[in-house]
Amino acid sequence: MARVELEKVAKVYPGGVRAVDSIDLSIADREFIVLVGPSGCGKSTTLRMVAGLEEISEGTIRIGDRVVNNIPPKDRDIAMVFQNYALYPHMSVYKNMAFGLKLRGFPKAEIDKRVREAAKILDITHLLDRKPKALSGGQRQRVAVGRAIVREPAAFLFDEPLSNLDAKLRVTTRAEIKRLHQRLKTTTIYVTHDQEEAMTLGDRIVVMKDGVIQQADSSLKTYQHPANRFVAGFIGMPPMNFFDGMIKQEGGRLFFEEGVLEDATVVQQRHDEPQVKQGRLTLPGNGFKLIVPDHLTDALGRHVGRHVVLGIRPEHFHLQPIPGVGPATTVQMVVNVIEPLGNDMDLYLSTPHHPHVISRVEAQSGVSPGTQISLYVDLPKVHFFEPGVTGMNLSLSHEPSHAVA
Repeated sequence: MARVELEKVAKVYPGGVRAVDSIDLSIADREFIVLVGPSGCGKSTTLRMVAGLEEISEGTIRIGDRVVNNIPPKDRDIAMVFQNYALYPHMSVYKNMAFGLKLRGFPKAEIDKRVREAAKILDITHLLDRKPKALSGGQRQRVAVGRAIVREPAAFLFDEPLSNLDAKLRVTTRAEIKRLHQRLKTTTIYVTHDQEEAMTLGDRIVVMKDGVIQQADSSLKTYQHPANRFVAGFIGMPPMNFFDGMIKQEGGRLFFEEGVLEDATVVQQRHDEPQVKQGRLTLPGNGFKLIVPDHLTDALGRHVGRHVVLGIRPEHFHLQPIPGVGPATTVQMVVNVIEPLGNDMDLYLSTPHHPHVISRVEAQSGVSPGTQISLYVDLPKVHFFEPGVTGMNLSLSHEPSHAVA
């Protein structure tokens, strides 16, 4: 087991394309880190550079006390689990798991001991004589993990290992991987595009975009205190709602007034990234108004008269007043679609200037499409951002101490 250090690491492809742009990341011994982000953000390239499968263009990578920039993959003391399992179809499960140790000249007795111990941990002892074609997707993935375990490496590297499994199997296998880490305590770097997978697995999650680390924090802190608009929109499901508007002052109080972007164009084109528009902000006067929470008055006071973006998560709208929040603050919206989810329901709503708002509230009768309703906003949990794709969170360092997810 060992620390993994990345210092100013970059990957530059021909033509000057920077797939990974001078990132710094320190992964502690026994820590479970998840790299997450949309397609093309650089997370898999980063993992492959740590593994030695991709040559780095700039910077330094250390595993333990060794600089591994020029060390081949087989000598880096890491084990990698791939998305497609990469099992030898002509070999039994036992031989697949033993193959790497055999190449390294381990004694037969030691190989047998490690393979059977790993098989027991993963509950695949009964599969050791089978060929991969006779296994389900989940069983194949456990064999691939077992092949990594027997190596007893300094670090495990997982490259989207659950993406080929169905939804139900992903959840159960995800839990198995987490239990495995709790048992083995091996330093782990895990890549996924699934933010729910990232939040449930990692000690820390590293959110990437365009080859740059946007935030590296615990799941809870990333959710509660996103560093910028991109992180806020990418982490959380359903995604955060964003409203363009302006900070104004009346009667000694600050408030946010919803506006509309004239001549708006979409600046975020990728389907798996939060959509962002830019344009000239106007205030027609019929948008909703929301009081700025007391703990943010100092931070937002410097932005009076400026364009800001209000962020409210779907779960922070409520149909009933919120105990302990203070003066009731409601927003009027029109219900367009209702999606029952059992104990909860998703409401798809609209304001005069925002046609796509999502609220996740406790299921109850009396709400129907086409009606206007009042939604209570959990003020201590709202965020304000600078405009732009990665606009800074203006609420940071001013969060109330009692704010929780």
